[in-house]
Amino acid sequence: MTQTLTATDAEPVVSQARRHRWYQHLYVQVLIAVLIGITLGHFYPKLGEAMKPLGDNFLKLVKLVIAPLIFCTVVHGIASMRDIKAVGRVGVKALIYFEVMTTIALAVGLIAVNLFKPGVGMHIDPSTIDASAIAGYTKAAHDQTVVGYLSHIIPSTMAGAFVEGDILQVLLISIIFAFALQALGSRGKPVLDVIDAGSNVLFGMIRIVMYASPVGAFGAIAFTIGKYGVGSLAAYGQLLGTYYATAFFFVIVVLGLVCRLAGFSLFSFLRYIREELLIVLGTSSSESALPRLMAKLERLGCNKSVVGLVVPSGYSFNLDGSCINMTVLAIFIAQATDTSLSLTQQLTLMAILLLTSKGAASVSGGAFIVLAATLGSIPGFPVAGLVLVLGVYRFISEGGALVNVVGNGIATLVVAKWEKAIDLTTFERELAAGPAAEEVS
Repeated sequence: MTQTLTATDAEPVVSQARRHRWYQHLYVQVLIAVLIGITLGHFYPKLGEAMKPLGDNFLKLVKLVIAPLIFCTVVHGIASMRDIKAVGRVGVKALIYFEVMTTIALAVGLIAVNLFKPGVGMHIDPSTIDASAIAGYTKAAHDQTVVGYLSHIIPSTMAGAFVEGDILQVLLISIIFAFALQALGSRGKPVLDVIDAGSNVLFGMIRIVMYASPVGAFGAIAFTIGKYGVGSLAAYGQLLGTYYATAFFFVIVVLGLVCRLAGFSLFSFLRYIREELLIVLGTSSSESALPRLMAKLERLGCNKSVVGLVVPSGYSFNLDGSCINMTVLAIFIAQATDTSLSLTQQLTLMAILLLTSKGAASVSGGAFIVLAATLGSIPGFPVAGLVLVLGVYRFISEGGALVNVVGNGIATLVVAKWEKAIDLTTFERELAAGPAAEEVS
């Protein structure tokens, strides 16, 4: 939980927090771990693959805390607000922002893949592709419908949402619980105090877990390189180049323009969340940075209720990086298999993805399953072509996760400024000073 500091006592605390040796900084430790993991996976592939449990178990530790942390943050943020109408305003503004940005992300991806044409010239016959490798994804994709997705938002039981760790379900329960608690007035104060104390404990747990983040990043990246190899990067160099160039353009130009219009520097913000970005890079999961991202946004001066609403909902509705990778991969497969898609069909694909991409965070396999479900709805599209990108998808998903984290952080700051729910003095001071050493709460 963010601790409030006055302007006079902030200076010595900030300077003391940043007076650490270079190797004591988390981002340095994670970067070193990633480099060691890449080296191990490249020269000893089998041993690199064996490191997978290190990454998986670190993510399990983080996800262990995410659901209750979101619950405590959202409930405390909403229930402690005097103007309950402000919650609705924040929600509406966030959804408007999400829809605009995801549409732009899909459009940027569509334009880039048509411009660079990474799949043209491969001439792969879809009938020769063995689709058994993606059987699990296509089976899961078959169950993804609009009605099914909307029904999935409502959990079967309250405990089930926390057991499964479904962000959207937990968010729904948190909002209903918060409104009910707020309606109790002074009688709900003891419960609110307990929830506030609980969030402190949960942030403390995250701080402890983050000591293991270099180990988790090492295990995840060693497995990725060991299993898929650097050779797959060379074989699909044009596809990866197209995707990362597109993602880079989206972050620097599109999100950079958003930051400029909102009155702050994109690069200052990226520097502020550099630890979180390196953790995401190592683990290929944007969820691994969610608790720390929420804590840092609060430290930047954002109102807790805004952070609690925008960040968790952004992880379901504002997946800019996933939107880019879905359009790039879809058109790449069409190009590689010589499947002709007219401009109207491509725009239809983009419109469908605008809806189906909202379910990417609600299923295991995420964007890949959503992409399979979307392509399966287009007559004549060779869904089996997903096999072509299975070997490099892990590398693409890393870039997507990074863009998702950056996009959701910026979305929270924009909505907070839009709603005037941010302490601008704290924001400017923190952004100028940079991240404090290994502080989470």
